[in-house]
Parts: sequence; structure tokens; C-alpha cells
Amino acid sequence: MSHVALVTVHGMGETPPTYAEGVMARLRGRLGAPAGQVTMRSVYYQKILQDNQNAIWAQTNAQATLRYPDLRKFVLHGFGDAAGLENRKELPGSVYELAQGEIARTLLSVHAVHPGMPVVFLAQSLGCQVLSSYIYDAQKAAQGRPVSAGIWRNIGAWATTTLGRPLTASEQGFIGAGSCAALVTTGCNIPVFVAAHLRMHIIPIARPTPGFRWINFYDPDDVLGWPLQPLPGGYRELVEDRVVNAGSGVAGLLLRSWNPLAHDGYWEDAAVLDTLAALLRGLSRPAPA
Repeated sequence: MSHVALVTVHGMGETPPTYAEGVMARLRGRLGAPAGQVTMRSVYYQKILQDNQNAIWAQTNAQATLRYPDLRKFVLHGFGDAAGLENRKELPGSVYELAQGEIARTLLSVHAVHPGMPVVFLAQSLGCQVLSSYIYDAQKAAQGRPVSAGIWRNIGAWATTTLGRPLTASEQGFIGAGSCAALVTTGCNIPVFVAAHLRMHIIPIARPTPGFRWINFYDPDDVLGWPLQPLPGGYRELVEDRVVNAGSGVAGLLLRSWNPLAHDGYWEDAAVLDTLAALLRGLSRPAPA
């Protein structure tokens, strides 16, 4: 059996470092014995944003009367994440750059286990935009094109500062998504970020590997989750959109499928889990001789 990696990227909102434990446990149960061939890692960039968001919430809540506290916290953390990641992202040490650094460090930990193994990414919500931008920047850098923000603007300088050494050619290719075999996105809001762009500037990532698949799950009742095939620039040829009811299996939340909480239900959905398990199981089998 071959080795394969699953790397998760969380979405917007208040997020603990253990956010991926549930989906990883469900996948191990579905995979059975092949789970032993799957290296599972989670990217965690929320710490960059969350402390200040919590401070703002505590100060405001202590000094003002606020209704709908749960919804307000959802808006504060969710939209605060999106604004923070895009605001002045070209500056050194920006949130955009720091979040990309977390992706790179996570991928380096995967590379250390088994260099060159295929990688399946699972990204939720804002994490889809964060990961897509990361891969896009890495691909531009690999082509020798200028990158305006993030670690790929000067990956050598980032490695020297962060790791204290240069990257090997194998490491640089790997953390640039050179082994990415599949991308599964859930509750994806990339359209929100590209909506103000000129159509000619809406360009998706290139296929990192020949057999690459991008499967995008969205719930039509989730206002934060969008289909990607209608986007211009090549998304229709690159992405397969699949419709799910992300809140249907959550006991006790009868209205979840049409309120913002539906946005957090994708990683419990059987269709999403079965698709991920099938991808990982297929990639853990050696190619026919």
C-alpha cells in the first residue's frame, strides 16, 4: 500500500486547534485498515487572528448592551477573519503571509513523513480562499512570475527566517502543492472574494498533478457556501460542484439547514465523508503495473 496525506484547512469563525479531530476520526472509521497509510495533519491559522477578536468582543460586550450574542460573535470572528487576511496583505508580516506560513509548515511536517506522497486537501469556508491563494502564489513563483504578497514573494527568505536554513528542492516542490492529488472544498466562499474583480482577472489555480480532482460541496441553503463552476476563467473545467444538505443530520437543530449554523455541518455529512474516504483509499493503492 502507498502512503497518502490528508491536510485540512479550517474556515472562518472561532476555531480551536482541535477543529479537525472529529472529521479525522470519522474518516479513520470509514477507511478501516488503509487508515494506517494516511498521514493526517491540520493547518491552524486562527491563532493569528483570534486573540484580538476575543479582546474586542470582551471589551464591547462589557460596555454595551448587545442582542443576539452568538450571531454577533459569528459575524465578528467570521468577517473579521476575512477582512484581516485581505487587509494590506502585501506588507511583510501580514496576516496573509502568516497564514501561508502555517500551511507551509504543516506541509513540511507531511514531507518529513514520506517525501512525494500524494496530498488530499480538505478546506472549509474561508480556508478555501486561503488555500487557493496559497497554491496560486506557489504556482506563480514556480513559473518565475512575481508574487506580490505572502511567503511565495520570496520563499527563500521565508525559509531562512523561519527554519534557519534553505529548503531542499524536494521540500520546495512539495510545499508548493506539487503532490496535490485532490482538493475537497466545503462551504466555499471564493466567489465573495473574486466578485469585484474584472472577469479577465478571475483565474483559478492550475492542475498541480495530472490526475488532480477538485470537488466542491455546497448547500443551497448556506449563504456562505457557493458553487464554483459558474465562475469564469476555467473553473467549470477544473471543479466538480456537488450539492448536499449540510445540516440535515444534526439532531436537535431542526432549523440548521437554513441558518448560518448550516455552514459548519459539512464535515459531518455522509456524502462528504464518503467522497474523502474514496479518494484516500484510491490514492493509497499502488498504481497497476
